[in-house]
Amino acid sequence: MDNLTHSLAGAVIGQLGLKKKTGLGMATLIIAANIPDIDAAATLLGGVQHLAIRRGITHGPIAMVVLPLLLTGIMIWFDRWQARRGKRPADRLPIHKGWLLALAYIGCLSHPALDWLNSYGIRLLEPFSSQWYYGDSIFIIDIWIWAALIAGVWISRRREKKGRDDWQRPAWASFTVICAYIFANGLITGKAEADTAVAVEQRTGHAPEQVVANPMPFTFWRRDMIWQVAGENGKEYGETQFDLFDREPFYWKGELIKNNTPPHIIEQAQKTDADARAFMVWARMPVFQQDIDADDPSAVSLNISDMRFRDPLVQDRFSVQTTVSGDMETMQPKTGIGSK
Repeated sequence: MDNLTHSLAGAVIGQLGLKKKTGLGMATLIIAANIPDIDAAATLLGGVQHLAIRRGITHGPIAMVVLPLLLTGIMIWFDRWQARRGKRPADRLPIHKGWLLALAYIGCLSHPALDWLNSYGIRLLEPFSSQWYYGDSIFIIDIWIWAALIAGVWISRRREKKGRDDWQRPAWASFTVICAYIFANGLITGKAEADTAVAVEQRTGHAPEQVVANPMPFTFWRRDMIWQVAGENGKEYGETQFDLFDREPFYWKGELIKNNTPPHIIEQAQKTDADARAFMVWARMPVFQQDIDADDPSAVSLNISDMRFRDPLVQDRFSVQTTVSGDMETMQPKTGIGSK
């Protein structure tokens, strides 16, 4: 999820009453809710190599143990540093080390829990396993979750400042509504994927090998559906849109996209190009578009993209262009995206 969502989630947890357990409780929750995203520094690598690093080791079990310990140490040091300088706020609660550590763990664990919900994915077991896990239920920036989180924090804070005893209640209401919303979206995704699998088999004659529901930013009752089937000459992909409230729930988008680039071309691309190798670690539904260079028939220009991110607004950030050498007897010229 986006960092505003993570920050607001930490704030809502604090407004449940947990921030009163120790000094720097709210700050610890908000920082902890964001700290796994320190892997964002990988974007400095350029290209798409950061995709093979993001949502990996800093979101895995070792990080979930180590990062809260480090954050707790930093917060204790900060509190003592302020006290030595005479800058510690007089109204700050005393530091309770046990509760501070507990809040650091709660905040940190909320991060992968939220990240898992979308179709971008997360490697929950890194570095022990590089397998990606996907919830396919919530769009990466969900305005309805924003609205519930902001309302919960704002109303709770207003009541707290007025000295009301029920200041925690709006935060609990927000937390409950969001949990119900996430659960409902999980049910919608489950229905969308099951119904799509049946519809695709009826339409193509092949049971899909993979079905992915891409949540939409505003209309949470809809899903952009993509699927993968085994065609005669390789894998084929299709797209449709699912609408929970439509009597005809599927809107079919064009024809199947053929994906018949020879395996040795793909393997060679991964061996010779670090960007291609990193992209394939990340890709869930890789699509290959190849062209043979007219001046050098042994050279193949290969574009690798992912079916989840084919929207023109984002596709350039989620694709790789590379050149590899191939064998004319096995190459299929001009296949991939756009081939029907």
